[in-house]
Amino acid sequence: MAERDASTGSLSGLTEAEAKEFHRIFLGSLVLFVAIAVTAHILVWAWRPWLPGEHGYTELTTGVKMASQLALAHFA
Repeated sequence: MAERDASTGSLSGLTEAEAKEFHRIFLGSLVLFVAIAVTAHILVWAWRPWLPGEHGYTELTTGVKMASQLALAHFA
């Protein structure tokens, strides 16, 4: 079982100032990570929705086929 540090009374051994600084850095990192994750999910949703439309994913594949044909025509 963990024992308390006699000088600080803390299980982690950190002083109160060190614990507050760690907490501030941890929360800042967490908020940044969540913001990046939410942004990534929104961008992926805009690129390819997770739920297909009424015609399924065939609408997406026709768009890709048209784009690839245009690209090939450009290079040919």
